[in-house]
Amino acid sequence: MIAEPTTIHFKELDELQAVSSQLIQIGKDRPVWLFEGHMGAGKTTLIKALCQHLGVKTHVQSPTFSLVNEYESEKETVYHFDFYRIKDEMEALDMGVEEYFDSGSFCFVEWPGNIESLWPMQYLMLHLSADESGLRILEVKKV
Repeated sequence: MIAEPTTIHFKELDELQAVSSQLIQIGKDRPVWLFEGHMGAGKTTLIKALCQHLGVKTHVQSPTFSLVNEYESEKETVYHFDFYRIKDEMEALDMGVEEYFDSGSFCFVEWPGNIESLWPMQYLMLHLSADESGLRILEVKKV
C-alpha cells in the first residue's frame, strides 16, 4: 500500500530539527528509508539531522567508500548506507544488506536506485530537491 505523499519545504539549516521530528513521526513504522535526490541536494545533511534527533552523539558522515556506517544512540543502532559507488547489487548482497534491512533498526539509504531490486516490501521514500532560491522540497511517501 502506498500512502498519500507529504511535501515538506525548508530553506535554513535551523529548520532541520523540526523537519527531522516530523519525519520520525511519519516514518516511525518504516525502518528502511530511501533517500533520492541529485548530488548536493542535502541528503547527507538531512540524515545527520535525523541521527541527531535519534540521539546519535558520534560524527555522522556519508559512507561513500565503506558503503555503510553504524551509529549508536542510547536507545538504538542506526545504519547509514551510500550506494553511489556500488558496482552492482551483488556487492550489496555480499555485505549483508538484507540482514541490515531486516534488523528493525533505522536504515538510511542514499542512492537506493542502485540496489532497487533489493528494496524491502515496506519503506519510506524521500525525494529531496532544491530550487534556484535554495528552497528544499522534500517529498515523503510511505510504501
